[in-house]
Amino acid sequence: MLHGFVDIINLKEDNRKAKAHHSWWISGYALLTLISFALYFLLHFHAFDIFGNYLLQLKKLSLWAGIAGILLAISRFVERQITNNDKALAARYNLVRFIRLLTIVIILLVGISLLFQNWYTAAVSLGLISLLLGFALQTPISSLIGWIYIIIRTPFHVGDRIQIEEFTGDVVEISYLDTTLWEFGGDYLTNDLPSGRLIRFPNSLVLQYAVYNYSWNKFPFIWNEVTFHIAYESDLAFIEDIVKRITREQLDIKMEEKVNSLKEHMESAPISKIDIKEYPSVNFRFNANTWVEVVVTYLVEPKKATDARSRIIKKVLEELLKSPDKALFPKSNAR
Repeated sequence: MLHGFVDIINLKEDNRKAKAHHSWWISGYALLTLISFALYFLLHFHAFDIFGNYLLQLKKLSLWAGIAGILLAISRFVERQITNNDKALAARYNLVRFIRLLTIVIILLVGISLLFQNWYTAAVSLGLISLLLGFALQTPISSLIGWIYIIIRTPFHVGDRIQIEEFTGDVVEISYLDTTLWEFGGDYLTNDLPSGRLIRFPNSLVLQYAVYNYSWNKFPFIWNEVTFHIAYESDLAFIEDIVKRITREQLDIKMEEKVNSLKEHMESAPISKIDIKEYPSVNFRFNANTWVEVVVTYLVEPKKATDARSRIIKKVLEELLKSPDKALFPKSNAR
């Protein structure tokens, strides 16, 4: 209860800071607009004729700056409304990014229309520039297209745990050209804990490689398993009961309901029927080193997999060691 109250206070504080941040930006853009329009009207006085041929360009630039200030202020106002909305964090993040890009494009188009009186000349010039940039900036352009693909198809959101090519981590930022992951595992760890390293990869990779998302919004869980080794003489039924009970106790008590929801979803999917066993399930198999493997399979949130595995191993071994006559381990046979 106390944690929930603290979370509400923190959320309100974050919203207050976000509102203040947007208000400062809106005020700044409003000031830019006023100064630009004031300069535009002042340039009509004869006192500024000293600028000669540059006077017309100065008027256009000041007018462009004023219009840009209005567009940027409107953009920030819309962002503030989105921030106050109850939509999911990932959806708000993508929408804000799209609005910023759209605002920049509109400002550039307005600038081109003001600075070039002849639209044909402007179009030709823009076409030539685009052609040259297309050859020189193939990778950035591909990454921008990849960003558009991410926004529309949403293979992942901010906060999702994903794998793409050899990169694995939690998504912390999706910019126009690249995506940033907070790596887990990596070269120095054998578990799925954060390694402390950040990974940046170009968005163009989503157009070339498969994306593995561990945080699917309809079912954000993965199947995991733990293996125990026991001797042939062990009481298998007793061990199965112990392993199942301990596993249930160490995991979410509502997980069985989530398994049932997975079954319902799989039944409605256009694929062949898949046998989803009871939760958790325990299986036995022979090992080449003359012992039996006890494999317990269960559902867990991807980011809690390591902690859940450690708790299950610790509690199961602690319980089995209390009954040495029923739970025999390979090491004890070697004596």
